[in-house]
Amino acid sequence: MKIAVLSTNKNLYSTKRLIEAGRKRDHEMVVINHKRCYMNITSHNPGIHFAGRPIEGVDAVIPRIGASVSFYGTAVVRQFEMMGVYSVNESVAITRSRDKLRASQLLSRKGIGLPITGFANSPDDTDDLLDFVGGAPVVIKLLEGTQGVGVVLAETKKAAESVIEAFRGLGANFMVQEFIKEAGGADIRCFVIGDKVVASMKRQGKEGEFRSNLHRGGSATLIKITPEERSTAVRSARVMGLNVAGVDLLRSNHGPVVMEVNSSPGLEGIEKATEKDVASMVIEFIEKNAKQGKTRTRGQG
Repeated sequence: MKIAVLSTNKNLYSTKRLIEAGRKRDHEMVVINHKRCYMNITSHNPGIHFAGRPIEGVDAVIPRIGASVSFYGTAVVRQFEMMGVYSVNESVAITRSRDKLRASQLLSRKGIGLPITGFANSPDDTDDLLDFVGGAPVVIKLLEGTQGVGVVLAETKKAAESVIEAFRGLGANFMVQEFIKEAGGADIRCFVIGDKVVASMKRQGKEGEFRSNLHRGGSATLIKITPEERSTAVRSARVMGLNVAGVDLLRSNHGPVVMEVNSSPGLEGIEKATEKDVASMVIEFIEKNAKQGKTRTRGQG
């Protein structure tokens, strides 16, 4: 098969590992910078060009779409879908998971554990908003943030009000969540492929840091997850419609709660912590599932 990894940087660990794993299994692997793609939107004959040439003969794509280019990146994925190319994660599912508020609403509808979350528009509602998430300390998150950027822990009501006022002044959309103190600055990243958690790791924030992102100096170790955590991760990926996902959980006093469902989970931390060849598992999933035109949405919606 000819498999394309949609990535803006061919030297990233995740991109290199997917290329390496695919070639090891005798596939033709290419890296396509989705930011450099341009689309021919023609009735009955959709096409994508890259570096002056039409892209042809691709059987499957692995989207590695950064949050900063979600709109354009998912448009490229959607165009591949309209051409009948199989995408590991479909454009609609990526868009769904990238919107933190929409994702939380969809997960809550299915009864999946979440931190108590509030969302409001008017400054007049700030007091009530803080009250129904349990009061300070609270976590305030920009809806467009990623890798821990735009996530603030407000330890007092006054601090929360100041952060909310600042975000509103910038015209930013944000949500307010209860702070899961018992998690101790640690979360669990479950790597889901299909209907299985294939690898999991515990990420611990550095001292004095409540965010556990590895990009922010956190550390990763192997962890054994419970059946409930495994079920929560798989169900969360399914609700988003993602075949490959990184589901981030916190261990709370009332069971596992989902912090985020990531549509382009990194491979470096999980492969090094678990010593598992996750990249090859992604390629194996494509081998079993990739068929011409086999997208549930076919670029709709």
